[in-house]
Amino acid sequence: MLVRGAVLTVVLLGLVAFSVLLAKVTLTPSPASEDLVTSNLRPGRSLRQYAEDYTFLGAVKQAGGNLLLGVPFGLLLPFFVPRRLRMIRTTLLTAVAMAVVELVQGALVAGRAFDIDDVILNTAGALLGYFLLGRRISHRYYVYTDASGAPGPSAQEPAQEPAADPEPAPGPAARRTKTTATKTARGKAGQPAPPKPAATAPAKKRGPRTASTEDPAGARRGANASDSVRSLFGRLRGR
Repeated sequence: MLVRGAVLTVVLLGLVAFSVLLAKVTLTPSPASEDLVTSNLRPGRSLRQYAEDYTFLGAVKQAGGNLLLGVPFGLLLPFFVPRRLRMIRTTLLTAVAMAVVELVQGALVAGRAFDIDDVILNTAGALLGYFLLGRRISHRYYVYTDASGAPGPSAQEPAQEPAADPEPAPGPAARRTKTTATKTARGKAGQPAPPKPAATAPAKKRGPRTASTEDPAGARRGANASDSVRSLFGRLRGR
């Protein structure tokens, strides 16, 4: 984190310094050129004018100056834009920033005008700086920060044993059986225990039944029969 913060601070300071230099170069009034400078909305018109009306050194100064003015964009902006489509984002940001600068020149600064060729040259300079150096240093920066900011598995937590293979899901019949057994167990757990049968008195031992106790009429008939038998024996003896 310290290295990342230091790098971003240096890049930000460089971007601020470049912005100050850009403002000084492009937004400084030039009253001597007020009658000579006109706006240019046709791409290539100023470049042809450099080749026809300027000397070689003058043309190199004009075109080369605009190219060099865009190189810092290609060096610094890759640190602040996402890595996806970084080149396209850098190109678009440079084009938008320089178009705004040219519009401010044409509207507010005396002796300066909007020139679409300056925007094209500045954007080309940003791409040149990006391909020469910006892409490499930004790529190394992101690789370093990703490697240092995301520790490996051994640094985060100890290795865990592999989990056991999950049991196969039971079929429909097994699920129904399991559900029935669960319901039966729940019903048994919810029912109160059946009451114990009350202790019964021991049965009395019954003796043999007698005619007197069980059947009084039968006892009388037996007594009459015995009397008849006695009377019969008495008669036989008398004879």
